[in-house]
Amino acid sequence: MNAMRNLVAACLAFSAFSAIPGQAQEARPLPLKSVLSPSTKAPAADAPADAAKPADSAENTGDAASAATPDEPVVAVKPCEQGLPALRSQLAFKPGELLEFDMDAMGAKAGKLTMRVQRPANGALPVLVEAQTNTLFSKVRRVRGSATSYLHPKTLRPSRYTEEAVENEQRRKVNVDFGAQDKSVKVDYQIGDRPKGHFDYAFDKDGLDVAGAIYLIRQLPLKKDLPVCFDVYGIRRMWRMTATVVEREHVSLPLGEFDAWHLAGTAVRLDRPSQTRDVHVWITDDERRLPLAAVGAIDLGAVRLTLSGVKRPGEKPMEAQGKEDLKW
Repeated sequence: MNAMRNLVAACLAFSAFSAIPGQAQEARPLPLKSVLSPSTKAPAADAPADAAKPADSAENTGDAASAATPDEPVVAVKPCEQGLPALRSQLAFKPGELLEFDMDAMGAKAGKLTMRVQRPANGALPVLVEAQTNTLFSKVRRVRGSATSYLHPKTLRPSRYTEEAVENEQRRKVNVDFGAQDKSVKVDYQIGDRPKGHFDYAFDKDGLDVAGAIYLIRQLPLKKDLPVCFDVYGIRRMWRMTATVVEREHVSLPLGEFDAWHLAGTAVRLDRPSQTRDVHVWITDDERRLPLAAVGAIDLGAVRLTLSGVKRPGEKPMEAQGKEDLKW
């Protein structure tokens, strides 16, 4: 599993806590089951983290890059009933915006991840994502990598997506081309010195990549009960993401307090529907539409991202503060 699989696992499932509608909750590492079941009682703050325990579903936590077994039945995934709604005209972000995230895995600090909007080039708006594990987590899995999504400046649909990562000194490269006319997704990849590989996919109504999808979600006209459905590339596979805007909630992070829209749903792997990723997303209900946090299942268990810093052109930088600085 490379660095971008950590990113995909988190980006396929935005969340940081089992939020109670209308009440502020302090964000903290929680088992995946607790995050996905808001009615589940959260563990005490001083309770030991059950870091080594795998998630309940083998289908959820298995290697999402692996192929289906020969005897696995072929099941068609239900198509999206409709395409994505028209996007808000004024972008919530612009070149120079930098989002910084803390990454937790297996109940411990694992590293850092950043997302940066770059200057337009060759008719595209590039978004660069970089991730690297820290010294502690590198004893379990040492990864560093980057991904770039080349988005259309108005529609925010990708024309190309690239990944380059090193895991325990093994290099991995991926190049993905999206065909707007024929709805094709062509994937070329290479792992170490192995022969190059190739996949041909197709998307239904909307085809996105896992990094660019975050920026498109920020532009949706979010409101209660809004349905969201699209196909998304991640981990050399295509997934169908189906979600609904549940509520507008008040949430709290070390970065501050926010009113945010809560999206909940599921991502299903198109060529292997038994493999799914549960989805919860909180996007701030303001002009910035910030992605607050993310959690997802990977082969090692749960991985989580928490927004810890925001830098936007012409605005004062935001950084995570201690608990004593939180306003209740």
